[in-house]
Amino acid sequence: MAKKKSTPGRVRKSDYNVELRRLQTELVAMQEWVRESGARIVVIFEGRDAAGKGSAIKRVTEYLNPRIARIVALPVPTDRERGQWYFQRYIEHLPSTGEIVLMDRSWYNRAGVERVMGYCTPDEYRRFLHQAPLFERMLVEDGILLVKYWFSVSDHEQEARFRSRLKDPMRRWKLSETDLLSITKWVDYSKAKDEMFVHTDIAEAPWWVVESEDKLAARLNMINHLLSIVPYDHREPPRVSIPHRPQGTDYERPPRELNRTVPDHASTLGADGDAPR
Repeated sequence: MAKKKSTPGRVRKSDYNVELRRLQTELVAMQEWVRESGARIVVIFEGRDAAGKGSAIKRVTEYLNPRIARIVALPVPTDRERGQWYFQRYIEHLPSTGEIVLMDRSWYNRAGVERVMGYCTPDEYRRFLHQAPLFERMLVEDGILLVKYWFSVSDHEQEARFRSRLKDPMRRWKLSETDLLSITKWVDYSKAKDEMFVHTDIAEAPWWVVESEDKLAARLNMINHLLSIVPYDHREPPRVSIPHRPQGTDYERPPRELNRTVPDHASTLGADGDAPR
């Protein structure tokens, strides 16, 4: 069978699958180093709506231990949280020793959606731009490796992805009113992002732009870059041996008929695995 041709300038799916597996294997090795060394890593994912942040996070964490690598995606702040210091609710989600935290959006909500949509006051916005570099320098000074990614996508590609979600019942939930307003406020978001970079692209925690017109390439590029800046080395996981199962125990299993068994839905499918009989 002939290989399926890829779109010009885009990664072929076959090449993507091979390289993604290699990179995910390295992520597991990095995780073992984090666990043993006690490193603390925060990876921030920001960018346009539908730029591919969520799918990149999913590929990063797919084979990692959720007790070591956890995703933080905070909801709209409560009334009590609105009365706190802005960074306060993020602090409790920072990693302890031997942990990786991946933030699906972060404190940079204030410099993006809150600024553009008027959810914060001008004073709160200006205070954020002043305090964010100070806050991040404190994190880095305390030993946290802070990595910030901005996923960049064109207006045409963003709209195409919105329309694709609209037709997909499993992804339609990803479209909110705020997401759709990003189309009409494209320039406002661009200006907010540019100003955010001016104030928060600091040497201790610079912004790294991920070109994500091709989502497959974006995932590979982002993961490869993360692996390149984390100073991990390969650690052998603890050796585990599977014990022999003891024979001849006096245990007798109760009759299966006493259990409430989940109906066998799979048996109603056709031979091809998808067509009902």
